[in-house]
Amino acid sequence: MSQIRIREAAGYLGVSDDTIRRWIETGVLSSERDSSNKIVLDGLELAHLARKNAVLPVDPSDIGRSARNRFVGVVTGILMDTVMAQVELQCGPHRVVSLMSSEAVRELGLELGSVAIAVVKATTVIIETPPVS
Repeated sequence: MSQIRIREAAGYLGVSDDTIRRWIETGVLSSERDSSNKIVLDGLELAHLARKNAVLPVDPSDIGRSARNRFVGVVTGILMDTVMAQVELQCGPHRVVSLMSSEAVRELGLELGSVAIAVVKATTVIIETPPVS
């Protein structure tokens, strides 16, 4: 069983430590004490809660596609020269950066503050884990 401390769980879910403690008090989450007598949560239970409570922005494009990884966000940066551009989106807590042609930026009408959708279709997704403490 993966054990996660309250502060870490709060960071992963984007809530405060107090919210996690309140969820423990009200029975939304269960907890136990680890060998150092710190309160910990079951990682699997936390994962289920994260998925259940995930609030995904509505994809305004209403287009069918095979790619399942879509991030709706706001354009926060555009670096563009005559040929290529780097476009940065803030999608909730995630920063997504795309490299594309400057022509594509103009055709899409991308500008700072506009809403855009990053669609990721990748055969390689690298997963890393933090060191075990």
